[in-house]
Amino acid sequence: MKRMMLISALLATLGLAACDRPAVVTVPATPVAVPGPAGPQGETGSVGNTGSTGNTGATGDTGATGSTGSTGKAANGTTIIVTPPASAPAN
Repeated sequence: MKRMMLISALLATLGLAACDRPAVVTVPATPVAVPGPAGPQGETGSVGNTGSTGNTGATGDTGATGSTGSTGKAANGTTIIVTPPASAPAN
C-alpha cells in the first residue's frame, strides 16, 4: 500500500511538472503625460469694436383725457375725514 501511494504521488508530480505553462506577457503601459508647472501669463488681448446702436422707436400716441369730476358738498359745510383701516401686525 505504501508503494502504491509513493508511485501515484511520483506520477502526479511528474504529470504536473510536464504541463506547459504559458509565459506571462506584460503589456507595457502607455506613457501618461504629466503636466508641468504653469508658465507665465500671456498678454491681455485687444478690446473688440463696439457694435452699432439700433434706431430709436417711435413714441406712441397719448390717450384721450377724461373730464374732471364734480366737487362734492358736505352737509352743513362740515369737512369729512376718512381714515384708512388699521394694518395687521407684522410677525
